[in-house]
Amino acid sequence: MATYNKRGYKTPKEKEVKDAVEDVIIDEKDSTTAEVFSKLDETASKTEDWVAKNQKIIIGFVGAVALVTVGYLAYQKFIAEPKQDDAANEMFVAQQNFEKATNGVASDSLYKLALNGSEGKFGFVKIADEYSGTDAGNLANYYAGIAYLNTGKYAEAIDYLSKFSSDDMILSALAKGAIGDAHAEKNEQEDALSFYVKAAESNKNDFTTPRFLLKAGKTALALGKKEDALKYFTDIKENYENTPEGASVEALIGLAQ
Repeated sequence: MATYNKRGYKTPKEKEVKDAVEDVIIDEKDSTTAEVFSKLDETASKTEDWVAKNQKIIIGFVGAVALVTVGYLAYQKFIAEPKQDDAANEMFVAQQNFEKATNGVASDSLYKLALNGSEGKFGFVKIADEYSGTDAGNLANYYAGIAYLNTGKYAEAIDYLSKFSSDDMILSALAKGAIGDAHAEKNEQEDALSFYVKAAESNKNDFTTPRFLLKAGKTALALGKKEDALKYFTDIKENYENTPEGASVEALIGLAQ
């Protein structure tokens, strides 16, 4: 049977159909992309509006941060560093007197010179006050506390040593232990025991730990706390046997049992 096409009608070629479909897909993608960009533009517009409305606040905040940063750097450069240098210079003579005193040369009078100053230089008390906030001022608290401890002024010793802080494991433990000594001299044995234990547990090492464990054990024994005393003495025997404290702890263990 013969088949006739209507006049003027041409059957679409396969390529033309494919191109038409692709045009529809591209149009759909373009539409989706346009919608995304529209939303982004809308968001950007809102952000710009917010920035415009809050411009003074933003500028003020940035300016404040910059001012604080510049101020801190200026403080370190022109105030803190020169102050630290001045404090170290002032403390030199006091340190010399302190070292002579610890060697037993007219110790009481030298400790007093170290505390109160000599040769036109400040002593530790003045340095701790005038240069508080500096490393030298902090260290002056330690020196002053030890000097007061050695001259029998135990309340003052506790006050200054309590102000001292250090990341150095030896000095930190020694300061706590010295506070314990001051309390012991004031016959405040419970407080003394507390600080000896703190000193022993602070940054454990072969120098300060057995030293203050021994003091803690003896103080606990004097308070009738034999169980605690035995614990401290046993710690020395088991962990610090080769130290001077370890060589003499066996007899104390017998007393505590």
